[in-house]
Amino acid sequence: MAEPATAASGWPEPVPLDLRSAPAPRYGSDSLADLLPTLAAGQGVPGMTAALDLEPADRNCVFLVDGLGWELLKAHPAEAPFLTSLIAASRGGTGQPLTAGFPSTTATSLASVGTGLPPGVHGLPGYTVLDPEGGALMNQLRWRPWTDPHVWQPYPTVFQLADAAGVHTCQVSAPGFEHTPLTKVALSGGTFHGRLTGEERMDLAADRLAAGDRSLVYTYYSEVDGKGHRFGVDSDAWRGQLMYVDRLAQRLAEQLPPRSALYVTADHGMIDIPFDEDSRVDFDEDWELSAGVALLGGEGRARHVYAVPGAAADVAAVWREVLGDRMWVATRDEAIDAGWFGPVDPRVRGRIGDVVAAACDDMAITASRTEPNESSMVGLHGSMTAVEQLVPLLEVRT
Repeated sequence: MAEPATAASGWPEPVPLDLRSAPAPRYGSDSLADLLPTLAAGQGVPGMTAALDLEPADRNCVFLVDGLGWELLKAHPAEAPFLTSLIAASRGGTGQPLTAGFPSTTATSLASVGTGLPPGVHGLPGYTVLDPEGGALMNQLRWRPWTDPHVWQPYPTVFQLADAAGVHTCQVSAPGFEHTPLTKVALSGGTFHGRLTGEERMDLAADRLAAGDRSLVYTYYSEVDGKGHRFGVDSDAWRGQLMYVDRLAQRLAEQLPPRSALYVTADHGMIDIPFDEDSRVDFDEDWELSAGVALLGGEGRARHVYAVPGAAADVAAVWREVLGDRMWVATRDEAIDAGWFGPVDPRVRGRIGDVVAAACDDMAITASRTEPNESSMVGLHGSMTAVEQLVPLLEVRT
């Protein structure tokens, strides 16, 4: 079989019906999970490994913009002149993007960023996944139903390890995130500083970066993602947020203290999916896809499908027959063997669907009755296409 085509970004073009064409994230060499360990290794934090070829800095700041995919950034140079100007100066002049991980969704990616581990190890492998002990779907972004965060994700964060090694460590984000379970398991360590406006966050991040001889600062902005979900990435509202983030990044860059490196990245990209029957297949109204399914997890473009006992093989066969020219449809074992989640801990295995379906076409599996809010979103993400999977890693140094 011929090799799959490769896009200009270096990411393979989707080829339906062939799991070998599904481009697994580059865990251990070029993924979001490799960023903080690389920075911490350069600061002398024990146990950290530098998988990325980045010059060490005494003071490191990561600015994560939720939803700012690499392909989206490249497509909007007029709205983001400052960020665009950084591409040629980043990663040795290549501007090469990172892979987010699978699924390309916020809870999974933030856990990968903060722990330095792939989804199959940290254990947040989707938007909603099965809790094998409780038997219900667990929303890992909103943490419902409640489960002990440190049982669900037992590994220390890079921030905790850096703080223990004497690195001045903090997070600067919206105040409402301070006590969330996701923050506890993915982003805790050092000091949390809550600030409401983007400008306040940029100013305080620069201030905290200068507060130590060795510093590790993380700051976050969510509304690029928010506007994309609500209005789509082809909207004036989304473009306005991109323009605002571009100004925030420049504001932070202009305040960097000496011996600093700023890295601007994201957790995933996004794609607009039309509201028609061909583009949005409604699981709640489709008897073929729902037959033998006990629970539908994940999200529209990255589904975890949990079968009733004994029906997993039949469910996989039906989903392949109905969707195999538009989605990569894999059994749990096939998805794990293909490296979609990276290495998988035994405690995480049962959280992954009996069948995992990732969109390679411009479509989604929605659920109008059971997921009305998610089904109403214009912009979606989760799969392994370039627009969702690739995220920037833009660098400013002083």
